[in-house]
Amino acid sequence: MYNFAAYFDWKNMIAVEGLKVEFGVKPLFSNVSFVINTRDRIALVGKNGAGKSTMLKILCGQEHPTAGTVSVSADTTIGYLPQVMNLQDDTTVRAEARKAFADVEQLKQRVERLEHQMSERTDYESDDYMALVERYTAEHERYLMMGADSQDAEVERTLTGLGFLRTDFERPTREFSGGWRMRIELAKILLRRPEVLLLDEPTNHLDIESIQWLEQLLATWSGAVVLVSHDRAFINNVSNRTLEISCGQVTDYRVKYDEYVILRRERREQQLRAYENQQKEMADIREFVERFRYKPTKAVQVQQRLRQLEKMEIIEVDEVDNSAMHLKFPPCLRSGDYPIICDEVRKAYPLTSHPLSLTSEHLVFSHVNLTIKRGEKVAFVGKNGEGKSTLVKCIMGEIPFDGTLKIGHNVQIGYFAQNQAQLLDESLTVFDTIDRVARGEVRLRINDILGAFMFGGEASEKRVKVLSGGERSRLAMIRLLLEPVNLLILDEPTNHLDMPSKDVLKEAIKAFDGTAIIVSHDREFLDGLVTKVYEFGGGRVREHLGGIYDWLHSRGEGVEMRGERIEVRGDRKDLPTASANSKDVPSPATPVSTSSQKNDYVAHKELQKQIRKAEKAVEESEKKIARMEQRLKELDALLCDPNKASDMTLVAEYTDTKRQLDAEVERWETLAEELETINNKQ
Repeated sequence: MYNFAAYFDWKNMIAVEGLKVEFGVKPLFSNVSFVINTRDRIALVGKNGAGKSTMLKILCGQEHPTAGTVSVSADTTIGYLPQVMNLQDDTTVRAEARKAFADVEQLKQRVERLEHQMSERTDYESDDYMALVERYTAEHERYLMMGADSQDAEVERTLTGLGFLRTDFERPTREFSGGWRMRIELAKILLRRPEVLLLDEPTNHLDIESIQWLEQLLATWSGAVVLVSHDRAFINNVSNRTLEISCGQVTDYRVKYDEYVILRRERREQQLRAYENQQKEMADIREFVERFRYKPTKAVQVQQRLRQLEKMEIIEVDEVDNSAMHLKFPPCLRSGDYPIICDEVRKAYPLTSHPLSLTSEHLVFSHVNLTIKRGEKVAFVGKNGEGKSTLVKCIMGEIPFDGTLKIGHNVQIGYFAQNQAQLLDESLTVFDTIDRVARGEVRLRINDILGAFMFGGEASEKRVKVLSGGERSRLAMIRLLLEPVNLLILDEPTNHLDMPSKDVLKEAIKAFDGTAIIVSHDREFLDGLVTKVYEFGGGRVREHLGGIYDWLHSRGEGVEMRGERIEVRGDRKDLPTASANSKDVPSPATPVSTSSQKNDYVAHKELQKQIRKAEKAVEESEKKIARMEQRLKELDALLCDPNKASDMTLVAEYTDTKRQLDAEVERWETLAEELETINNKQ
């Protein structure tokens, strides 16, 4: 039942007390109590099936508990983003996002009605009139606080943050995929500015840039946030509190996710010790009962022991963490030294409605030159729709392209994409599907492997035809892990995996002797796994040496690494410099003359000045490139309009901008080399 209290302490937004939910014989959870306060950033965690999504639905009122109460403080608004939604296709992106302000329009009408009532009254000294004035003042202030005058700017800022281009704003929503339409729904929820945000896997359809934008937004959210996510970096950067659903109970950890992991490990060790002690005590009692059950002189003691056994509250232990399980790929042939070589690869799709050669095709990418060496683990990153999966399909030979793409000698490709799940034999069980590809000693560990990917117990006996899309994807991933390949190509492999499963997959790829190409937006999964990043954007593919966080640093963005936030902006004065490095700081035991210190200091300051100047030049060049790439996209969209396809002014601007972009890219490469040379002097 729901009790919308008339008055709550300002910090208590939602209070849950004695909550119990039953779907079968065993309760999903019982006797659960906790409070959600203002500024709480709660990560709701637990294994798949523990009841995380159910808890969110109960908090927002979509489902009702078997027992207990959920009390929501007066005037508290709740925004809920489920994993699956019924989406509307009857309007444009901008118009759909503006639906978020329907409450503002209603509030505006209430303010106008109150104004009208006040204008008709003449009893200015009466208590009734003063109450009307107070009500009008409160409603008007609330209307102003909701930012009614800046709705269009808020809509544009939010849609842009979630990855939409300005040219997308007037496009019909039906032209977008389900993932992009989910972004529109997320934008609507954020624009409503509810006091409590309930988000169920909000990063599933976001790229890295949009995920980081959402992190920063949630960090400054004025209300409370409760989120379910398998993106470890995301929930760690957002959360300041963790609620764990386990063994039908909710445990409250007043720490962010990374700290929770440590505390949970300690708690589980305590649980195990308590469980083992209790089991020993129970075994001793049973042994006593069996020994003296039929001795009249011990009848009283036997009955006492039996009552003691009945009153014992059995200690439950959390399910064993399978993330520590190691999985190795089977032996495979050694491939050539260079499994993948791309030389001037280009891919464009024809636009038959536009006869003008300049706009007769949609360019995905061009001038792609890359070489992937044997044993390298590389990441394909960039916004959705920039060509990551397209290049993968070119490598697989699924689509035609221009240029040269060579597959090395003895290369055996293992490819995982979302449609791989549709190729499974629906008549087989989960266990039989894996049993048919497992070889050697792996066959003895099939149940352990299935358990690590959330197919433990009876789930292994399910037939493929009854599995959900996510379950099929996980099963297809397990099959791939057991096949003898030397080149792995994984397109969004973590979308349907929980954290322990992702850990198993990550460790398996790290130990893999072959080559791996991974298309993913999951920073935590890529961190420590890949040594090279290929960035897709603006029709180009750029190579970045180093890991995923090295790439993020190179973009000059705020980066979260190992729980620390490093802001990179402007001239990057806040970045650690060489002066912070121990090799540049004289040891206290080493005497250094004042003159020498002064000379070193002057030289160091001059070097830092050169670095800042070079970094600023690189940053300005990157901004110019971004502006020109954005303008090219806008011009391309304009020229796709049949009415403007023959506008030679636009054609000339397109050609000129493209020429300037190519020149600026060459200039950026020179500046970047100069910056690297200066940095090497430190």
